[in-house]
Amino acid sequence: MQFTAEIIAGFLGGTIEGDKQAAVSSVAKIEEAKSGDLVFLSNPKYEEHLYHTGATIAIVNRDFQPQHPIPSGLTLVRVDNAYKAFASLLDLYVANKPKKRGISPLASIHPSAMVGEDVYIGEYAVIDEGAVVGNGSEVWPQVYVGDRVRLGEGVKLFPGVKIYEDCVLGNHVTVHGGTVIGGDGFGFAPTEEGTFQKVPQIGNVVIEDDVEIGSNCAIDRATMGSTRIRRGAKLDNLIQVAHNVVIGESTVMAAQVGIAGSTKVGSHVMMGGQVGVVGHITIADGVKIGSQSGIPNNILKPGITVFGTPAYPGLEGHRIQASVKQLPEMRKQVTEMAKQIEELKRQLAALTADKA
Repeated sequence: MQFTAEIIAGFLGGTIEGDKQAAVSSVAKIEEAKSGDLVFLSNPKYEEHLYHTGATIAIVNRDFQPQHPIPSGLTLVRVDNAYKAFASLLDLYVANKPKKRGISPLASIHPSAMVGEDVYIGEYAVIDEGAVVGNGSEVWPQVYVGDRVRLGEGVKLFPGVKIYEDCVLGNHVTVHGGTVIGGDGFGFAPTEEGTFQKVPQIGNVVIEDDVEIGSNCAIDRATMGSTRIRRGAKLDNLIQVAHNVVIGESTVMAAQVGIAGSTKVGSHVMMGGQVGVVGHITIADGVKIGSQSGIPNNILKPGITVFGTPAYPGLEGHRIQASVKQLPEMRKQVTEMAKQIEELKRQLAALTADKA
């Protein structure tokens, strides 16, 4: 499907510089684009590529001022926010892609399962006893949907997703390949013999509407009650969410975050990659946590930024990390100062002895 600059500008509320009939049929990175591609520029680091791109249309901010001539075959569409506008166009592009529909004869669906209308269930997917698949949902090949699992409308489960029994997913939830939802929480009680007795995990996982979970994540079921991911949260790949954790609305987490059991994470929290959070603590709404930070205690003040291991508020964490780099030189200085003090002590002792 082709879109002209005129259509794109109309959709985005933008203005055109160049040929309003210039047409594109695909999107590309600005440094790799060719004729017929649409690109965008919002980060100044990529501006130089604009002057050499082979793209047909580029979306730029309204206040963008070119430093060099624009290629003759390139039409600009100026908008208020180029990054947001490009995301909107990608939504339109995805919405116009053909959707998979139908149930493969190689899928296994239990007679007691309830499957809605306009669904896709791929090869070797398993829908187990008492499960519910909502209207318009997509269950891709080799997905397992366990006993009594409930999927809302418009759910997308990509290949290899596993959802254990009794878990609940709301509407328009997306889960990418390899993720396991509802595996046992890490519950073991030490015994007098020095071994560990497994504590049965009889709760479930509840994922609310509009949540997206990346590939190869593990969302553990609760010991009792529910592990819960609230509406609009977004989780990157390779994230561990332990039993009875609650993640608030519109919270985002980058790759390799690990959250220990029974921790409560507020809404609109942002966690960088490889953040580690201990169990049984509370993180307030709007907190921002820098990459590779370790969180050992409650963070109860909303909206603050923390960084480091253990994490410190705001710039304090950065100052501490900067100071660590200076420790070898500071150690040399302290050693030298200690020698000088000892020499002063010796001289003072000698001077005192002479006066005596």
